[in-house]
Amino acid sequence: MAPMRKDHGFYQQGNHWFCDAGLPSDIIVEVEETLFHLHKFPLLSKSGKIAWLLKDAQDHEGDIFHAKLLECPGGSTAFLVATKFCYGAKVDFTPTNIATIYCVADYLEMTEEFGEENLFPQSEHYFHKIILRNWKDCVTTLQSCEAVLAKAEELQIVKKCASALSMMACTDPSLFGWPMMMYGNLQSPGGSILWNGINTGAKITSFQSDWWHEDVSYLSGPLFERLTEAMKARGMRSESIGGAVMHYARKHLPGLTRRLGGQGDPLRAAASINKVPVVVDQKSLLETIERALPAMKSLFFCRFLFGLLRLAMILNASEACKSRLERRIGMQVDMATLDDLLIPTYSDSDNLYDTDCVERIVKHFLSSDPKNMASPSDALEEELGSPSLSPFMRVARLIDGYLAEISSDVNLKPDKLRSLAEFLPESSRPFHDGLYRALDIYFKAHPWLSEREKEQLCNIISYQKLSMDACTHAAQNERLPLRVIVQVLFFEQLHLRTAIAGYLHISENDDIPPPTATSAAANLTAGQLVQRDGWVSIVRENQVLKGDMDRMRSRVGKLEQEFTTINLAIQRVRNIRSSFSSPRLVSRVMRSCKLLQSSSQHHQKEEKDSTQSPVLVGGTPTETAKPRQSRHRKSLSLF
Repeated sequence: MAPMRKDHGFYQQGNHWFCDAGLPSDIIVEVEETLFHLHKFPLLSKSGKIAWLLKDAQDHEGDIFHAKLLECPGGSTAFLVATKFCYGAKVDFTPTNIATIYCVADYLEMTEEFGEENLFPQSEHYFHKIILRNWKDCVTTLQSCEAVLAKAEELQIVKKCASALSMMACTDPSLFGWPMMMYGNLQSPGGSILWNGINTGAKITSFQSDWWHEDVSYLSGPLFERLTEAMKARGMRSESIGGAVMHYARKHLPGLTRRLGGQGDPLRAAASINKVPVVVDQKSLLETIERALPAMKSLFFCRFLFGLLRLAMILNASEACKSRLERRIGMQVDMATLDDLLIPTYSDSDNLYDTDCVERIVKHFLSSDPKNMASPSDALEEELGSPSLSPFMRVARLIDGYLAEISSDVNLKPDKLRSLAEFLPESSRPFHDGLYRALDIYFKAHPWLSEREKEQLCNIISYQKLSMDACTHAAQNERLPLRVIVQVLFFEQLHLRTAIAGYLHISENDDIPPPTATSAAANLTAGQLVQRDGWVSIVRENQVLKGDMDRMRSRVGKLEQEFTTINLAIQRVRNIRSSFSSPRLVSRVMRSCKLLQSSSQHHQKEEKDSTQSPVLVGGTPTETAKPRQSRHRKSLSLF
C-alpha cells in the first residue's frame, strides 16, 4: 500500500486524493488516471464546468457521481490547486505557476458568475498587473506556457507576454526601472545596485542592446518563434533580432557552435532564469530557427546562414527549409568567403563539393532585386576589403576562387565546370586570370582530357582579358591546346603593341607641362592595364628582347655558313672516294706512297747529319733543300 501524503487537508494514497472534511465524498473526478474523491457543494460554488456536468447527470442523484475531465490544462497538479481553492485554501501566485492556474481556471469556468473573487479573475489580475510589467517575471511565465501551450494560445497569454517583452526589449530598461537579467535581483527600481537590500547609490553606467538575448534563449522553439514575430511586428531592428536568433542557435545547435565558434557570456548565463535548456528535436528546431530569421545583411550573418544550410543538409531538413536558406544566402552571397562556398557533398554524389547548391545560390543572386544589391556602407566596405568592386564583380571573383578549389576534384565533369563559369554575365569579370587559373588546375588534375574537350573549356576565356603575366604563363603552358597557345601569343603581341604605342605617346608629350591633379584624374581611364612606369618597363624589356633576337639571328647566319662549308668538304671527299675505283690511279697512288717513304727516310738522315756538322755548299741548307721539297710536292700533287 502506498504511503499516505497530506497537503492542506488533502491526502494521497496511491493515485487517489481524499479531502479530510469528515464527510463521505459524493463525487469522484478523474484527471489523467488520478482519482479525486471530493464533495459536490464546494465544487458547484466555484466551478461552472462541474455544475454543467452535474446538471447533465441528474439521474444519478443519491449515487456517487463520477466525472472524467479530458484535456485538463496542467493535469492533476493544476486540478489539485483549483480544488483546494474551492475548499477555501489560498493560492500563491508565482511567475512559474500563473500560466497553468490561469488556464485551468478558465477550463473549469471559475469566473465571477459562480463566486466573487473567483480563481479566474484573481489569476487574470495577477497576470496583467504583475507579470506583464516585469521583464524577469514575463520571461518566466512565457517559458512556463510550454506545458499548457494550446490553452495559453487560446487565452492569448503567449501573445501578451511576447508583446510585452518586445516592447521592453526595444527600450532601455534602465529608463523605466525594469530589472535586467544580467544583474539578476541586484537592481533597485531606480536603477541603482542593491547590496543586502540597501541602496548603494551606484548607477549602472553601461547599456548593451543585446542584454536580453541570453534570457530568451531558454525558451522553446515555438515560443521563441512567437517572440521574434512579435518583435518584427513592433518594428525592432533586424540586427537586434538577428543577434538573438544567432545566440539562440549557438546555444541549442551544437554542430553550428563548432563551426561558428564562440560561447555565451558567462555572467549572463549565471543570472539566467532557467539554466536547463529545452531539449527538442534538432531538425525541427533548425526549421523553427530558419522561420524566425529576420531580413538582414551582414558578413557574420551570411556566414551564419551558410552554417545553418550545412546543418540542414546533415540533419536532412525539409526541402522548403533548405530552399529558403539558399534564397537568403543568394541575396547576400557577395559578402561570402571562399570557405563558406566549399560545402561538402552530404549525398551519394561522387563529387567532393556540392556544386549544385552553389549554382542555385548564384541563380538566386542573379534573380534578386537590384535594390537589395546596393552598395554597402563604408564600414562594410572596409570589412569586405574591396570597396571599389560591385556586387557582381565580388561574386565573380568568389566564383573564380571556388572553381580553382574544386578543379582538383577528379570526379568533376567538364560540363559542370563550364556551367558554373558561364553563369555570371561577361561584364562581371574585368579580367579572366581567375578562370585561366581554374582551367590550368583542372587540366593538371584531368590529364586524360582530349584536345577537343580542352578547347571547349578554353572557350570560356576571353584572351583579351588576360593580363601580361597570365599571357606569358599560358604561352609556355604545355597543358593547353596548340590552337589556344597561338591565340594567346597573338593577343600578347597586341598587348605589347599597345604598351609600346602608349610609351611612345608619353615620350612625345614629355615636353608638355604636367597637367593639374584634376585634369590628370579626368584623363585616367579605368581600363588601363598599368600606369606610366609599367609602360616604360615593358618597352625596356622589349628592347632587351630585340637585342637578344639580333644576336641570335647573327649566330644562326654563322652556323649556316659553317654548315655550307662542311657540305662542300663532304662532297669533295665523296668525289675522291669515287676515283679510287680506277686501277691506273691505284698503281699511281702506290708508286707515290713508295716515293714518299724513301724521301722521308732520306730527309730524316739529312737532318741527322746537319745537326752534327752542317755543310754549306753554294748556299744555305735551306737552298739545298729546295729542290727536294719541290719533288715531294710533285709527288703529293697526285692527290
